[in-house]
Amino acid sequence: MTALLPEATSSTSSSTTSPTSPRAELSLPLVVTSLMRGVVYREAAPEVWRHLVALQPDLRDHVATMGLVAVVDEAEGYAFLRQRPEEPAEGGPAIPRLVARRSLSYPVSLLLALLRRRLAVADTGDTGGRLVLSRLEIVDLVADLLPDPGRRNRLLEQVDGHIAKVVELGFLRRMPGGAGGSDGRFEVRRVLKAFVDAQWLADFDTKLAEYAATQQTQPAVEDLP
Repeated sequence: MTALLPEATSSTSSSTTSPTSPRAELSLPLVVTSLMRGVVYREAAPEVWRHLVALQPDLRDHVATMGLVAVVDEAEGYAFLRQRPEEPAEGGPAIPRLVARRSLSYPVSLLLALLRRRLAVADTGDTGGRLVLSRLEIVDLVADLLPDPGRRNRLLEQVDGHIAKVVELGFLRRMPGGAGGSDGRFEVRRVLKAFVDAQWLADFDTKLAEYAATQQTQPAVEDLP
């Protein structure tokens, strides 16, 4: 993850998302530089998305030379760059990382896991593909998982900072028009599904069980890929 996500803007024409644009007017530099800044959403950047979808083979070839992989989910409407899995060097120097890994604190990891599970529940219902939660709903998600009053209160005192960190990572978006504070509302970005997968959740559950058994301070959880 490399940058905050841009505010969503509405598309004024269905032609902005057509993947059949004349190749001569497509811009690979536009696509690459947009992805280097962070996640590209179809709804937030329809013009960039149009170029991106049409230029996927060129994009993948180009970023591969930098040790990156382009992840494009046309169904969900997002794309981002991921570092290619590290492989043993064969007589050549290792490629430096362009996409930084970020260590996650236990509270932030817990919040990501809870939001990912809530997103999975929403996907089974009829929510129009969007999950929007109030700050109080997010607080309740955390409080329900921590029965010990002392630990729960300490975590809830800092919940706004943890929410802000998840916003910075790009997995939550503050809804426009909100007054903030206790009545602030947040959209859970669907790109969370690509980063917090079943294996990540399983690893986190293991660490959470160890934490509950030892009652010790939880160390940082494994970085996001």
